[in-house]
Amino acid sequence: MSSASASAAPRGDEPTRAVLVGVDLGADAAFDESLDELALLAASAGDVAVARVTTRRRAPDPALFVGSGKADEIKALVAATSAQGVIFDQALSPAQQRNLERHLGVPVADRTGLILDIFAERARSHEGKLQVELARLQYVATRLVRRWSHLERQQGGIGGRGGPGEAQIELDRRMIGERIKTVKERLEKVKRQRGTQRRARERRGTFNVSLVGYTNAGKSTLFNALVKARAYAADQLFATLDTTTRQLWLPEAQCAVALSDTVGFIRDLPHKLVEAFRATLQEAADADLLLHVVDAASPQLAEQMAEVERVLEEIGAAGVPQLLVYNKCDLLEASRQPREAADWIEVAPGLRRRRVFVSARTGAGLDRLREAIAEQALRRADAAPAAAPLAHPSHRDRPAPTGIELQHVRT
Repeated sequence: MSSASASAAPRGDEPTRAVLVGVDLGADAAFDESLDELALLAASAGDVAVARVTTRRRAPDPALFVGSGKADEIKALVAATSAQGVIFDQALSPAQQRNLERHLGVPVADRTGLILDIFAERARSHEGKLQVELARLQYVATRLVRRWSHLERQQGGIGGRGGPGEAQIELDRRMIGERIKTVKERLEKVKRQRGTQRRARERRGTFNVSLVGYTNAGKSTLFNALVKARAYAADQLFATLDTTTRQLWLPEAQCAVALSDTVGFIRDLPHKLVEAFRATLQEAADADLLLHVVDAASPQLAEQMAEVERVLEEIGAAGVPQLLVYNKCDLLEASRQPREAADWIEVAPGLRRRRVFVSARTGAGLDRLREAIAEQALRRADAAPAAAPLAHPSHRDRPAPTGIELQHVRT
């Protein structure tokens, strides 16, 4: 069960049995009727879904999110399946989470807490661990209210840190606030170091390419296939979190480009997590070209692409040129196989982007993808000053989009 829940029991050798709950709040809120993605998130955190419950409400119940009747139904299901926890597909308020835990008698986690748990388990680099810690601290800070009733008040006395009668919760909040300040200072130092490295690449005229896409679209597998790296890749959500950069040699352009693999995006990615990972995601915002990797076999392809575009807008990368890479084409049925290795697709009225079909697993289409990247690198080199053939101009100084970047349809 998610460790974001303060009352969760320690995990043993066996995976935690969890009941998944999704609430349809209408057209204005995202809803996965099958709860398949939540089940994958749970599996990535080491939990196993033993039952799924969906319901519909016009608005969340202030106390129990799902209302008392549905909460009773979930409680009976927990008992019938011997579940050890409940996971909600939506974000819960601290009061709702606390009330649900008391009502159901088992730890309760929401989507945000589950994602934070997965990030905490997967982060490997110093920077990644700091980013996850910051997001988790900011999340926990909002869930301190009356969590420890037996420590509600301290005894007063001379020399006591909190002063006479200060609530234990205030001490906890102060400690978390101090730790948040320390982590932010360390991340700011990391950000400056990244900036120095970025400026060094610009002076060398390096063409920067970043892989972005929905989690589990196959970015790391594609990254390994292109640069013969050994980045961790697995068929699970958020298999890799830390940005990895390698040189990719392009014979067609007779140059090497810097290729970066970044963290995957997902629906309802916690805002605090996006903020915490801003230093890492800056690689995408400062790139010369984004390879937007899409799971061609996913039934939610359009929704996943839209979510990636939303996050790119949030981090200031919406204006970076994109090349759409439809991956996992080997999983498509014969009737859905692309007729050509590359084409153009209209992504908005009067706006088209280049699309390449590949299979990172089998290697199909990778030659065409390298050619497409080389074409863009050569165009950027032609537009750059002679002294720096592949210089990295700022986004505001870039020439009008051409080629792979964007193509406007004349009407």
